[in-house]
Amino acid sequence: MAEKGEEMKLLATWFSPFAHRVIWVLKMKGIEYEYVEEDLGNKSPLLLQSNPVHKKVPVLIHNGKPLAESLVIVQYLDSISKSSPVLPDDPYQRAMALFWTNFVEEKFTDHVRKVLFLGGEEQAAGAKGAEAALATLEEQLAKKKSKFFGGESIGLVDIALGYISVWLEVIEEVGGIKVFDSEKFPCLAKWMQDFLEIPTVKENHPNKADLIPYLRGLRQLGPAGAFQQH
Repeated sequence: MAEKGEEMKLLATWFSPFAHRVIWVLKMKGIEYEYVEEDLGNKSPLLLQSNPVHKKVPVLIHNGKPLAESLVIVQYLDSISKSSPVLPDDPYQRAMALFWTNFVEEKFTDHVRKVLFLGGEEQAAGAKGAEAALATLEEQLAKKKSKFFGGESIGLVDIALGYISVWLEVIEEVGGIKVFDSEKFPCLAKWMQDFLEIPTVKENHPNKADLIPYLRGLRQLGPAGAFQQH
């Protein structure tokens, strides 16, 4: 477990859904950390030094050792702190959680990037792919018959997908295309409501009104804006 007095520093941006994955887990586990806001248009030497391969946020620096990529960081935090675990102990259940987390990233999040940053046929294909992934996740959640993908408390899959509870509506508005239909995906709609009621989530996410103009600015950058965070 992370001990008192250890140095934990998070390099992030206020609007990043990927950074908030890490923030939610840090808050859930009660881990103290220093937050450092990064300007992605003028990246700090610390960010470039800490993540020289991808130069993205978030980056977690624990006792001088940097870790990049949000879900890698989340799994690391889960390994050093047993409080509020996000991965189950059972090997099979753990493997399934990792499988569905990879599904969220590869089959949903990658398509959502296209919805936000691309146009025309590429954007339409992104929306179609994202909707197909949501249909699969809806079916999976219905089969589980539990409040969250992690059971009665949130797990890694919930953390990976959780950003849609705030960001997806904004992305749809900025991109000018619809992806989520609450009537088509009732289990996910209820899941989103329950996810937003978790205290650490409720108290730690950007305001949608603030996100809209910022994401509009990022959209103008095109695909270059899509790869600053992960």
